[in-house]
Amino acid sequence: MVITLSPELARRVALTAQLLSAERPAGIVEAVDALTVVNIEPTAAIAPSADLILWTRLGWPYQPADLTRLVEDDRALFEWGGFYRTMADLPLLRHEMAVRPQSREAREWLAANDRFRGEVMARLRADGPLRPTDIDDTAAVSWRSSGWTNNRNVLQMLEMLVLRGDVAISARDAAGRSFDLAERVYPAGLAEIAPEDAARERAVRRLGSLGIARPRSVAQPIEPIDVGSVGEEARVEGVPGVWRVDPETVERAASFAPRTALLSPFDRIVFDRKRLEELFGYEYLLEMYKPAAKRRWGYFALPILHGDRFVGKLDAKADRKSGVLKVFAVHQDQPFADAVVEAVDDEISELARWLGLEVQLQPGG
Repeated sequence: MVITLSPELARRVALTAQLLSAERPAGIVEAVDALTVVNIEPTAAIAPSADLILWTRLGWPYQPADLTRLVEDDRALFEWGGFYRTMADLPLLRHEMAVRPQSREAREWLAANDRFRGEVMARLRADGPLRPTDIDDTAAVSWRSSGWTNNRNVLQMLEMLVLRGDVAISARDAAGRSFDLAERVYPAGLAEIAPEDAARERAVRRLGSLGIARPRSVAQPIEPIDVGSVGEEARVEGVPGVWRVDPETVERAASFAPRTALLSPFDRIVFDRKRLEELFGYEYLLEMYKPAAKRRWGYFALPILHGDRFVGKLDAKADRKSGVLKVFAVHQDQPFADAVVEAVDDEISELARWLGLEVQLQPGG
């Protein structure tokens, strides 16, 4: 059986799965469990991505200190591959950890630095948790990269050992991350899951978090955006190609209750730009890596969701020193109706209040 969805219902399925209806989750763990992954990009032009993602789902009950407690004290959540995840999902990742790193260059570098690896593990065992700057660089072969990791051997070793599951991120603050042996961070006695069962369950969980996804899509370095054969086959009216949908989410989306939200540029609902354009007809690009003169919407513009449509971008910056949320522009993809203007203004005010700032319109904003 092939499920046929109207464009409106397809959008609502995606938004329902991503907790972007008026119905809010009960707490942080419940939200992360439903989303499966929460991006940890620390750029804080407005707020760190994880905080903004969780605030858009939970609203006022969410406070960053609660996330820190769940990660560092309760160990209900953990960090792997640039995302927060529930600790309950750790068994599903064990087999993927076992084959990391995947690139030949990284594997060869690890092999050439086996003694260095042992020394890093020994230092963590004796004195962990530690920051990269606490550990001596005794690498026999330096890590070569055209990027910022070039010659940062301790950090690169720790990153690889985290991906392998030998080391874990113990804590994170404004100064960076602390690392420790995985056995001190991850719980003992995890369930053993066969590789094929783990892969399928991850795909099921992924589809549940996306609601609607392509069976195959562009490969990603850590977290896939396609779902294989799980769920039910579906087609979206007016959109070429085959999709997979989660039937339970389709049923829930039938009673979708809309709201307005200001989303992180790293939010999963906007991460897959092709899917975003196919389902929502929305063009978006994070422009923080562009020269200022070439930006259309701003350094860290937030996608604006109203109901089941993306309607614009908010160009703003949190100036904590001055105590203001500077609003440079509200870019309207199409002219806003009065009700949309009011809803977006209210959401900007709520964002500023949550940040402890006052809204300050900039010239031209």
